Amino acid sequence: MARRGAAALALALALLAVTPAGVGAQGAAVEDPDDNVQETWSLEPSYARPEPEPEPFSPPLPAGPGAGERGPRPPQPRPPKKATTKPKKAPKREKLAPPGKNINRKGVRTKSSEKAASDDHGVPLTRDTAREGCPPLGLETLKITDFQLHASTSKRYGLGAHRGRLNIQAGINENDFYDGAWCAGRNDLHQWIEVDARRLTKFTGVITQGRNSLWLSDWVTSYKVMVSNDSHTWVTVKNGSGDMIFEGNSEKEIPVLNELPVPMVARYIRINPQSWFDNGSICMRMEILGCPLPDPNNYYHRRNEMTTTDDLDFKHHNYKEMRQLMKVVNEMCPNITRIYNIGKSHQGLKLYAVEISDHPGEHEVGEPEFHYIAGAHGNEVLGRELMLLLMQFLCQEYLAGNLRIIRLVEETRIHILPSLNPDGYEKAYEGGSELGGWSLGRWTHDGIDINNNFPDLNTLLWEAEDRQNIPRKVPNHYIAIPEWFLSENATVAVETRAVIAWMEKIPFVLGGNLQGGELVVAYPYDMVRSLWKTQEHTPTPDDHVFRWLAYSYASTHRLMTDARRRVCHTEDFQKEDGTVNGASWHTVAGSLNDFSYLHTNCFELSIYVGCDKYPHESELPEEWENNRESLIVFMEQVHRGIKGLVRDLHGKGIPNAVISVEGVNHDIRTASDGDYWRLLNPGEYVVTAKADGFTSSTKNCMVGYDMGATQCDFTLSKTNLARIREIMEKFGKQPVSLPARRLKLRGRKRRQRG
Repeated sequence: MARRGAAALALALALLAVTPAGVGAQGAAVEDPDDNVQETWSLEPSYARPEPEPEPFSPPLPAGPGAGERGPRPPQPRPPKKATTKPKKAPKREKLAPPGKNINRKGVRTKSSEKAASDDHGVPLTRDTAREGCPPLGLETLKITDFQLHASTSKRYGLGAHRGRLNIQAGINENDFYDGAWCAGRNDLHQWIEVDARRLTKFTGVITQGRNSLWLSDWVTSYKVMVSNDSHTWVTVKNGSGDMIFEGNSEKEIPVLNELPVPMVARYIRINPQSWFDNGSICMRMEILGCPLPDPNNYYHRRNEMTTTDDLDFKHHNYKEMRQLMKVVNEMCPNITRIYNIGKSHQGLKLYAVEISDHPGEHEVGEPEFHYIAGAHGNEVLGRELMLLLMQFLCQEYLAGNLRIIRLVEETRIHILPSLNPDGYEKAYEGGSELGGWSLGRWTHDGIDINNNFPDLNTLLWEAEDRQNIPRKVPNHYIAIPEWFLSENATVAVETRAVIAWMEKIPFVLGGNLQGGELVVAYPYDMVRSLWKTQEHTPTPDDHVFRWLAYSYASTHRLMTDARRRVCHTEDFQKEDGTVNGASWHTVAGSLNDFSYLHTNCFELSIYVGCDKYPHESELPEEWENNRESLIVFMEQVHRGIKGLVRDLHGKGIPNAVISVEGVNHDIRTASDGDYWRLLNPGEYVVTAKADGFTSSTKNCMVGYDMGATQCDFTLSKTNLARIREIMEKFGKQPVSLPARRLKLRGRKRRQRG
C-alpha cells in the first residue's frame, strides 16, 4: 500500500510538472479582483517569471520526464492586430479557423482536426487519449459553485458570471437578480469569463449558448480559449502556430460544442469573446467539458466525492434498451413484477409500465395502488432513468431480504411508467445530454405538451360553485370529462388519452409525476382561481395533506431543503422547505395533478428532481443517491390516513360508495370491491359512508402518527324504498309512484264534484 501511495504521489507531481505555463495573449492583463482569495495549490511548481519584454514570450518548461526530448520551444506568435482595433461584431469567415479545423453545427458535437498542432503548452497525450470524451464540469448541475465563476466585467449583478451557466433561464422580469446569461460590462476584446476547477483538470471542450431573453438578441459568434494554473499566467489554445479562434453561436438557444484540438491540463479555463452578434452585446451561457485528475493529497475533493454502493445500470437508455432492461428485471423477479403497456405513442411506440407487487396482475382487496410517471416531457430524462433505477433497486433489495422493501412490495401495488413521451425522448436522445438545449424533445411528436393536456375541470367546479341558485348540489369529486374533450377532433395527445384510461381503470390512491429543470415538489392546485392572474396561492380542500406529502419527499432528498443550495434558475423555494403550491408558482390549466384530484381518487404531485433536465451519464449515481430515499418514503405515504371496506348486511362490497370527511369539501369513492383509502394527516375525523339505495353511516376514525392506515369499515343497510323496489322487481312488478297516484286521485275527485 505504501508503494502504491508513493507511486500515486509521483504521478501527481509529474502531471503538475508538465502543466501549461507562459504569458497569455490579449485579455491577460485584466485580473480578477477576487484572485487573492482563491484556493492555492501547495504542490504547484513555481514557474520562472519572464523578464519584462516588449512582446510576451513563453518561458521554458521546468525540467520533468521527457523534457530533454522536446527540443527548443518556438516563440509564441504576436497577438493579432485586431486586439488593438475597435471591437468587431460580425466576424469574417477568413478570421476563423481554416475549414476542417473547427467545424461546428448547432446542437451537434464537433471535434477540431487532430492536425492542429499540439504545442508544448499541454500534457502530451496519445491519439486515443485525445479522443476520450470527458463529462461536463457541472455548471448546469451547479456542481461548479458561484465562487468558481469569475468575469472581467458584468453589466450588473443579475448578469454576473454566476449566471453564465448552460441552459439557465431568465426570470419573468429580466432586469432583476435572475437574468439569463453572463453579459460583459463593455463590448471589447478584453472581456472574459473564467472557471476555476479547483484541481488539475484535463479540459477537452466548451459548449456555449447565447442569452436567454424574450426581448434581446445577444450571443457570442467567436471566441478564444485560455488555460492557466494560477489565474495570472495564461496560455491560449493554439491552431498550429497561431491562436485558435472557435466559432460560436448563430442564435441564442441552441448549444454549440467546440472540442479542443488537444486536451489541455490546467486548473483554470477562460473564454475570451472575439466577436458577437450585430446590434447585440457580449453575453453567453456555457458548460466546460473536462476530466478532473486524481489528487490523493487533497482531502477536500475526496470528502465531497459522491459514490453509491448500489449495483445498478447507471446509463442512459434509449427505447430499445429501456424495454430490454424491463425484461431483465422481470426475469430476475418474476414473482413480483409484470410488464404491460397502457397504449401507444403517436409514433406507435408502446407506453410500457412495470407493476411490482406480491400478486402482480390483480387488485387485492385492501391493498392501495401507487404509481410513478416520468417522461411526460421527453427531454426531462433524469426522472426516466430514476424510474429504471428504482425498479432495479426494488427487485434486488426484495431478493436480498430487505425487510422494508419486502413490506412495501407485499402491502402496496406499485406501478412505474418510466416514459410517457417516448417520441420526444428519442429526439432528445439524439441530441445528447448537453446539446439538446432547453426544449428539444419536450413535446409529443404532434407538438402537444402532455403536462397541461388534460381536461380543465377546475373551471367547471369553480363556475358551478360561484353560480347563484344552483338547481342541484355540485359534486366536489369525480367531475365528469366534458364531451368536447372526448371527441376525435379535440387537440388531445394519444398519450394523454392513454393515461386517462389507465387512471380510470386502476383505483390509484397516490401518485408522483417526475419532471426536471428545477428542484422542488409542486402540489395542486396548479391553476389559479382568480381571473387574469398568473400566480396566486390556490389550495385544495386537502391542502394540509398535500403539504405533508410534498414535504415527505423534499425533506428526505439530499438537496431540496438545503438552505445553502443555490437556486436552479430564478425561484427560491426554501421558504416552504423545497415545496410549492403549483398555482403560486405559475398557473397551468389542465394539469395532470388537478385532473387526477378532481376526476379520480388519486392525490397527484409533480416532483422536479434536478436543475439539469438531461444530466450527463456520469451524474446518474449521484442523482440516484440524492433521490433514492425520497422515492421510497413517498411511496410509503400511501399507507397514511384511513382505509376500509364498505359492505352491505350480507358482507358484499358496495362499489362507488362516497366517503366524506367532515370539514373537508372533497370526497372519494370505493373501488369495485368496496374497498377505499383516504389520505389524511394525524387527527380524529368524523367520516360518513353513503351509497345510492343505502342508509348512510357515520363514525369517528382516529389517524395516528405511526405508519399504517387506520382501519375504518362501514356496513350499510338498504333504505325502505330500495327494499320495496327489490321485492317488486323480484316478482316482476314495478313500484308505484305515490306522487303520480295522488294526482290521479285528485283528478277523479274533481270530476266527481263537477
